[in-house]
Amino acid sequence: MGPRARPALLLLILLRTVATQGRPPRSHSLRFLFMGASEPDLGLPLFEALGYVDDQLFVSYDHESRRAEPRAPWLWGRATSQLWLQLSQSLKGWDHMFTVDFWTIMDNHNQSKALPLVKVTHHVASAVTTLRCQALNFYPQDITMRWLKDRQPLDAKDVEPEDVLPNGDGTYQGWVALAVLPGEEQRYSCQVQHPGLDQPLTATWEPSLSGTLVTGVISGIAVCIILFLIGILFRILRRRQASRGAAGDYVLAECE
Repeated sequence: MGPRARPALLLLILLRTVATQGRPPRSHSLRFLFMGASEPDLGLPLFEALGYVDDQLFVSYDHESRRAEPRAPWLWGRATSQLWLQLSQSLKGWDHMFTVDFWTIMDNHNQSKALPLVKVTHHVASAVTTLRCQALNFYPQDITMRWLKDRQPLDAKDVEPEDVLPNGDGTYQGWVALAVLPGEEQRYSCQVQHPGLDQPLTATWEPSLSGTLVTGVISGIAVCIILFLIGILFRILRRRQASRGAAGDYVLAECE
């Protein structure tokens, strides 16, 4: 007997067990609702089964407890423990089938081994320099991101907590930030561990070429302006000295 037929058979046994005296048998409807998630997130179990008779909930099962529980008052204390054990075993079969089918679907949609794209960005605000490590478009959600200083892990209290959020397309993104002293950015690196990676991935902040070029141009212009002002000042001083020398010669000639 397959797992699909077992819940119906067990329900018939339950109805016979709890049938009231003198009341003729009648037909009933039986429905099972199966729900699951890829990961235990937002309080949802990995697998949950709810059984209904005539739209009334009479049994529930979840992946964590792996046990069928009565949910209707007319079942409390009336069904044998052996009967609930059999129903639990049947729903465990559905639990296993759901897990296998779910990961098969995920594999077919290429949502199994999605590697994180890691980069480190640089931000300056209110005289505070911050390095931000970002991991993008990865799956599954499990990821570990940590900062290293001179290749040594930093204490967790010195680092902002890691934050991971869904992208909406089945993948995730995460980031972790760190405040550093200006000029010491190159001493820090971000290390990322993910089930899809054979070994940890390390990334550092690399100043962009455009930013370096702009800084060099601005510095060159500033040097040119300073040299130009020094040249003008030097010419003014030479003219003043020449004027004073000419005036001294005129006074001496007049005294003779």
